[in-house]
Amino acid sequence: MNRPAPNKFSAWFRRLVPFRLVRRFVQQQDGSAAIEFSLVAIPFLGLTFAILETALVFFAGQTLETAVTDSARLIMTGQAQDKAWTKDDFKTEVCSRIHGLFDCTGGVYVDVKTFDNFASINNDLPVTDGKIDESKLNFSPGAPGQIEVVTLYYQWPVYVSLLGNNLANINANRRLLVATAVFCNEPFSTATPANSCH
Repeated sequence: MNRPAPNKFSAWFRRLVPFRLVRRFVQQQDGSAAIEFSLVAIPFLGLTFAILETALVFFAGQTLETAVTDSARLIMTGQAQDKAWTKDDFKTEVCSRIHGLFDCTGGVYVDVKTFDNFASINNDLPVTDGKIDESKLNFSPGAPGQIEVVTLYYQWPVYVSLLGNNLANINANRRLLVATAVFCNEPFSTATPANSCH
């Protein structure tokens, strides 16, 4: 193959590929915005969804805190004891205070424990192998003057994981939300002498 001399290369190249076509291709910028957006869009959308999901988890946690505060008053004032509520009855009352945000029937877990004194309170998570262990959950609303710990658990599904900073802390890519109320039952019954909280 005969190659053109170095000084004749530009003339040979111009004949092979029209120079105007090359110059037009180099100067063309119609698709540059689309290419730049495609490079930035994925991280931007990922960050946006991660921020929204984090905000939603905090909002759900606050809603659960409000629900445990409201429902714990039913035990503290003796309403649950007077009506001889079971764990399911109390859970129904909790669910009536949580609207739309939670799958209450399958996702909310209730734990009510009685303690002799505040120093003996042990509120370890009822989690075994990354799952809620229902055998560790109790329902003991207690007598007047007794110390009660009411805890609500909810397994919140996590959808967005950003750069390995996943909100999930239990199995099935879920975050365990926990809300707790600690209080002393009021002397709601004259039939049962009230203990003194200490």
